[in-house]
Amino acid sequence: MAKQLKTVLITGANRGIGFAIAKTLVQQGGFRVLLAARQQKDAEEAAALLGAGIAVRLDLTDPLLVEQKALQIERQYGPVDVLINNAAVLHSSELQHTQAEDLLLSLSVNTVAPFMLCKVLGHLMKQRGYGRIVNVSSSWGNFSEGLEGPACYAISKAALNAVTVSCARELMPEVKVNAACPGWVRTRMGGDAADLSPEQGAETPVWLATLDEDGPTGAFFRNKTQLEW
Repeated sequence: MAKQLKTVLITGANRGIGFAIAKTLVQQGGFRVLLAARQQKDAEEAAALLGAGIAVRLDLTDPLLVEQKALQIERQYGPVDVLINNAAVLHSSELQHTQAEDLLLSLSVNTVAPFMLCKVLGHLMKQRGYGRIVNVSSSWGNFSEGLEGPACYAISKAALNAVTVSCARELMPEVKVNAACPGWVRTRMGGDAADLSPEQGAETPVWLATLDEDGPTGAFFRNKTQLEW
């Protein structure tokens, strides 16, 4: 009897780390991959380039609609077993030039939308007795490393880390919720001078997405090594 595929939803899967995560999971096998992007066209192009997966339009800029969209995804594609909150925006303005709308958008995409997806899909995972949630965070959102980096990004990623801890506590033990820092990766956000390839950046998120029953929950990892918050 063939092993049943697990369904994984990856936000921001049309490029960079998200696409590398999707590619790695497809190559590993055992997964039906939902590639989510803000624009349907971008998701479709990513699925075509990958030669696998299902394109899903998921706009995270309006978190008020995310709960409805998450339920729609479950109805249309079936139970989501693994959620990887990878999509993010980066405002690099200096503090004195940062506008309120910059922080609001950063929080909407980087924090509130992932929280809503954790809430809706994580609750359904818990009911079914299995789930893995990975929040792609950053050392720039790490208090122990000084919250370095642009203010909007650092604040929103620190808040995402708080989402990780809170959701892990409520969804355990059936659902494991962890945060991953992929490192400095050569993407449109990270730039060409970054140390790591997207495939290298994907390694820790993929590891957390495929944890065994005895794996950790409610923790923060880089290079598969736990970090202080």
